[in-house]
Amino acid sequence: MQVVFWISFAVLFYTYLGYGLLLLVLTAFVKRKGTKTHPELPPLTLVVPAFREAAVIEKKIQNSLSLHYPEDRLFFLFVTDGPDDGTNAIIRQYPQVSLLAGEERRGKTAAINRAMLRVGTPIVVFTDANTLLHPDCLLKMMPHYADQCIGGVAGEKRIFDREHSAVGTGERLYWCYESLLKKAESGFYSVVGAAGELFSIRTSLFQPVSEHVILDDFVLSARVCLQGYRFVYEEGAFATETSSLSFAEERKRKTRISAGCFQALLMLKGLLNPFLNFRLAFQYLSHRVFRWVFCPLCLPLFFLANAWLALTNSSTFFDLVLAVQIMFYLAALAGMALRKHRLPQLLQVPHYVVFMNLSLYAGFWRFVTRRQTVMWAKAVRKIF
Repeated sequence: MQVVFWISFAVLFYTYLGYGLLLLVLTAFVKRKGTKTHPELPPLTLVVPAFREAAVIEKKIQNSLSLHYPEDRLFFLFVTDGPDDGTNAIIRQYPQVSLLAGEERRGKTAAINRAMLRVGTPIVVFTDANTLLHPDCLLKMMPHYADQCIGGVAGEKRIFDREHSAVGTGERLYWCYESLLKKAESGFYSVVGAAGELFSIRTSLFQPVSEHVILDDFVLSARVCLQGYRFVYEEGAFATETSSLSFAEERKRKTRISAGCFQALLMLKGLLNPFLNFRLAFQYLSHRVFRWVFCPLCLPLFFLANAWLALTNSSTFFDLVLAVQIMFYLAALAGMALRKHRLPQLLQVPHYVVFMNLSLYAGFWRFVTRRQTVMWAKAVRKIF
C-alpha cells in the first residue's frame, strides 16, 4: 500500500505541478532565436467551420472583417455542415466572405476537409464560429513563419464571463493554467495539441483527417509535429469565448472532449516514440497521457491507499495527508452544491479538478462503448 501511495502521489504531483516547474527549469537551458519580422506578410485563409450558429455568426463575420491585416492577403472561408437555423442565409449577406455550404450534416472534421480543398494560400488559420479574435492576432502569429522549422502557431484561449459564475470561473482558471503550460512547452520545444478557437498551420502540412475523429484540432496540430515541425505558442494572439451556460452544458462538452482524448491516444501512438522525437514524446507523455490516463486512475488509488495506511499505521504523516485529501473532496462537494452561486476561489480548484476527472471517466465509457458521435452536440454558451 505504501508503494501504491507514493507512486500515486508522484504521478499526481508531477502531472499537475511538477511538469510545469520542470519545463521552466529546462527552458532556462534552451536558447531560442528571437522572432524575426516576416519580410512580407504571407497570404492566408481564415477558415471558420459552422453548424447552427445563427445567434453568433454575424458578430463572427464582423469580427473577422475587422482583423488588422492587408486586405489583399486575407481571405475568408466559412464552411457549414448542414445548418437548419438560417446560418447560411446570414453568411450570404456578406460578399467579402466565401461560403462553402454543406447540405448534408457530416461533422466538423468533414467540413474542415472540404474547406481545405479550396484553400490556396500558404498559411491557413482555423477559428471557431463562437469565438471573437483580437484585431492584431494575425499580425502576432505570422512572423513566426519566418522560421522554416515552425509548422504551426497556436493562439491563446480566454474565457469571458460577465457574471463571474461558477462554471465561468472554473473554465477561466483551467485555461489560465493551460496557457501557462503551453507557453512553457513552446519555450522548451513545441506545443502538443492546439485549441480549435485559434491556431494556424502551413497549408502544405495539412493531412486530411478521418471523418470519425472527434478532436480535429488536436489531431490536426499533432500531425504537424509528427512531420518534424515545431508548433509554437503566441500569447499575444488570443481568441475570446463565453463560458458554458451551466455545468450541465459544460459536462456535455467535457465528456465529448474526453472521449476524443482516448480516441486520439490510439491514433497518435507515434508521438510516444522517443526515437522519433525524444522531446516531443516527453511532452506528450507528461502533458496528455499522464493527465488523461494515469491521473484518473491515481486519484482513487491515492485516497484508498492513504486511508488504509492511516488506519493500519501509527504514523501521523498518513493521518495528516488523509485529512488534507478529505478537506479537498469536501471542498469539491461544497463547490458542486453551490454551483449556482459565485464560488470563492478556495472551492473552485478542487471542484474543477474533480469535475474534469469525472468527465474523463464518462468520456472513457463513451469511447469504449462507441456511444460518442462525431456530430456536433454544441454546448449552450452565454452570449457576449
